[in-house]
Amino acid sequence: MVGSALVRKLEGEGFSNLVLRTSKELDLTDQRAVATFFENEKPEYVFLAAAKVGGIVANNTFRADFLYENLMIQNNVIHQSYLHGVKKLLFLASSCIYPKMSPQPIKEEYLLSGKLEPTNEPYAIAKIAGVKMCENYNLQYGCNFISVMPTNLYGPNDNYDLNTSHVLPALLRKFHEVKIDHERTGHSKPVELWGTGEPRREFLHVDDLAEACYHLMQTYDGNISLNIGTGNDLSIKELSGIIRKIVGFKGEVIWNRDKPDGTPRKLLDVSRINSLGWSYSIELEEGITRVYKDHFLK
Repeated sequence: MVGSALVRKLEGEGFSNLVLRTSKELDLTDQRAVATFFENEKPEYVFLAAAKVGGIVANNTFRADFLYENLMIQNNVIHQSYLHGVKKLLFLASSCIYPKMSPQPIKEEYLLSGKLEPTNEPYAIAKIAGVKMCENYNLQYGCNFISVMPTNLYGPNDNYDLNTSHVLPALLRKFHEVKIDHERTGHSKPVELWGTGEPRREFLHVDDLAEACYHLMQTYDGNISLNIGTGNDLSIKELSGIIRKIVGFKGEVIWNRDKPDGTPRKLLDVSRINSLGWSYSIELEEGITRVYKDHFLK
């Protein structure tokens, strides 16, 4: 999702010499393969968006995989970028690297100030390592490697698998499928959603993230990681109401309180990136409507 958004942005800005590989073409966990790629292609600028990602179920189920694969991807790409003299690298971390009970909104300096959310601790630890790699390659070797912490993302090419997806695409799929089933059978089933609906989340359209990354790649050379988000959040219950309206679902919603909520609140302080000349442009309801039409109604 993020990689394709970055490609759209770069192509829209007139860049044509893009060096791209799918995960099937290049295994970034393979040290030798990554070294060969850098030796052959000699990229000047690197956007490191590749990662093993998933929602609360995937993170908690495949804990070792999330830790190992993300560490390997980061270690290989960041180190080879140093060895081959990459002019600038942007590493995409995640807002989940902050402590579970972090003060709100979350400032960049709150990193490593408390315990992580247990369900996604392995993924968060891997991403923290990536942030610290960029920071320390800058300090030791004089590299220009920057890192960013995006909030929860959605948009084209999202993952809609109910076992591995994040909350927004999962809600879209659940409401849509129950609505279609009702239209086909005439039987109205309730939509079951996890937890209490009380946790609050912030959501950013991936095209806004691509705009932010492009802006920072051109203008920012600091060694402080930057939050990227909207600065606004809402409860999962409120989000479900927006999605319910967009989908046109008129049936019952049941909240399964036996399922985990995750972190109570995760709102990023975006004052630093705003001060650098970037702010989001796609409002949440507009963005979700666009995604729903493009993915489910075509």
